[in-house]
Amino acid sequence: MMKRMKLMIAAGLLLAGTAGRALAADPVTITGTMVCGKCTLHITKECQNVVEVTQGTNTVYYFLKNNDLSKGAHDAICPAGSSEKVTVTGTVKKKHGQEIMTPTKIDVLKS
Repeated sequence: MMKRMKLMIAAGLLLAGTAGRALAADPVTITGTMVCGKCTLHITKECQNVVEVTQGTNTVYYFLKNNDLSKGAHDAICPAGSSEKVTVTGTVKKKHGQEIMTPTKIDVLKS
């Protein structure tokens, strides 16, 4: 009985460790046009950086989480109509059908 319980606990810990690694997102890099989701696109309730990326014939919107890096890059794209070409590196999760990116690096591309 005790051996069986130890075996079940060990198996559970192994599965939990594997599931945790599967949930960790790998960093990705995107290049596109960063605009304000509220002032320019009118698709967010508050000012938020959104990177528009063209993939084939579709436009994908990456909503950047409002961490310190993202907040520091916002003044350049707000007010409405302002934009910057950027390359952003970070982790992406899908939430409510939207691509939510936690940026770790934002590079402004020179024209």
